[in-house]
Amino acid sequence: MALQTLDFLQTTVQKTHEWLIDFMQHTGRQDELKAWQMVRAVLHVLRDRLTTAQSAHLSAQLPMLIRGMYFEGWSPSDQPLRLRSRDEFVQAVAHELSGHPEIDPNQAIEGTFYLLSKRVSEGQLEKIKSSLQPELRDLWPQS
Repeated sequence: MALQTLDFLQTTVQKTHEWLIDFMQHTGRQDELKAWQMVRAVLHVLRDRLTTAQSAHLSAQLPMLIRGMYFEGWSPSDQPLRLRSRDEFVQAVAHELSGHPEIDPNQAIEGTFYLLSKRVSEGQLEKIKSSLQPELRDLWPQS
């Protein structure tokens, strides 16, 4: 039993590492911890902008470690937040990254949305994008 559990954890860590490597290669970042913080900040802001059902559907496609981070500190009764403009979304990400002034929130958003576009099903992404205002949809990479 212990060997199976260890294999399961190794697989989860490996998948998370692959996602972060994709993010780092796309953004040119070299530091995996900073990449994690960037992805975390954007996913938290996106999560808080989505309905509970949308958040649950998106989370089902995330590696288990990223899924745990995604739900960290979540208060579903407060969702969805009304972020109507690009500037409000960027400012919310900047607030999440307030302890890291060296990180550009725009780079975090662009890199995370690239990562989601690459790793999450097209159908799920379309549902998420369609729930956002046009100005927020424009943050996603063009297919």
